Amino acid sequence: TALGFGMDPDLQIDIITELDLVNTTLGVTQVAGLHNASKAFLFQDIEREIHAAPHVSEKLIQLFRNKSEFTFLATLQQKASTSGVILSIRELEHSYFELESSGLRDEIRYHYRFNGKSRTEVFPYRLADGQWHKIAVSLSASHLLLHVDCNRIYERVIDPPETNLTPESNLWLGQRNRKHGFFKGVIQDVKVVFIPNGYITQCPNLNRTCPTCSDFLSLVQGIMDLQELLAKMTAKLNYAETRLSQLEDCHCEKTCQVNGLIYRDKDSWVEDDHCRNCTCKSGVVECRRMSCPPLDCPPDALPVHVESQCCKICKAKCIYGGKVLAEGQRVLTKSCRECRNGVLVKVTETCPPLNCSEKDHVLPENQCCSVCRGHNFCAEGHRCGENSECKNWNTKATCECKNGYLSVQGDSAYCE
Repeated sequence: TALGFGMDPDLQIDIITELDLVNTTLGVTQVAGLHNASKAFLFQDIEREIHAAPHVSEKLIQLFRNKSEFTFLATLQQKASTSGVILSIRELEHSYFELESSGLRDEIRYHYRFNGKSRTEVFPYRLADGQWHKIAVSLSASHLLLHVDCNRIYERVIDPPETNLTPESNLWLGQRNRKHGFFKGVIQDVKVVFIPNGYITQCPNLNRTCPTCSDFLSLVQGIMDLQELLAKMTAKLNYAETRLSQLEDCHCEKTCQVNGLIYRDKDSWVEDDHCRNCTCKSGVVECRRMSCPPLDCPPDALPVHVESQCCKICKAKCIYGGKVLAEGQRVLTKSCRECRNGVLVKVTETCPPLNCSEKDHVLPENQCCSVCRGHNFCAEGHRCGENSECKNWNTKATCECKNGYLSVQGDSAYCE
């Protein structure tokens, strides 16, 4: 059939012929196939070694070299509910091309290599049903086609398989190696052809370019159905245009309702609580965190949060005993002092009594009054943005970004 389509015999390899299978080959028995034009062999459930001789492997390596298009073809009858490898081209544990049929999972698996790594494509299909099937796997660069019984079952884009086989590569028929993947059933017409769309050699009717009389009549009927459908759609479109013309004087607008307030479309407002600019867009509220300019404070100042402001500002810092204090931070000397405008100012504040033993007293960072161990610093109003959450530490509260968010400019109070 292939020669009838002008197939160059140098661009194909007949696996059964090249392996020189005969009735006395251990593990196989010649039987009647789907047809009598070629030999068919029953692969039995015993240990066997059906692999290519060195000269056949060399021929296969040369045919595959620098080829980006090839097709594997086989006609087979697999014993129902069994699993096995139909063909494997491999080097030790690495498969360059391996086609496996699993009757346990009703799958066809194609194993190959890409950039030195193993890849597998799985196609859900029941091949192991005791019936005769023709199977064709066609590769064209990264394009894979799977035909079963001349029907296109799957079409996929995959990683382009490696085809430059190593000199140690060998071909196995009906098994993966000496111990694994034994196929159980009859195999016939096993070939690898190196032409585009090689499945045509197995299914010549797929190559038709001119329609038959039956195809032509079906096309004519299809055109008539489309014309009728077009007439109905045209009538519906005219009716819809008439209805729309009656609505041209109307204007509908989607509004947004936030905290009991109604905003019109494209209205904008500021959410001070979360430091966000929000806009109503077609009934949906879109908010973005206010963008704060980067602060370049002078050497004698530090960036700090100020009440009622979303962005930090530079405030003069204080230094006491080598310790740097920002605006509002306190230090306990002989008395309590607070940093204000770069100067430590004495604070007259009475510390509340503590309901815990002295060994559980903890002095918070930058404060003068001790608290009990396990104190809830977050309850004192520590400010964190909507995408961060307050966490209590032993001596202070900190903001931490929620899972999936990162701090903005190194400040975990604001995350996105």
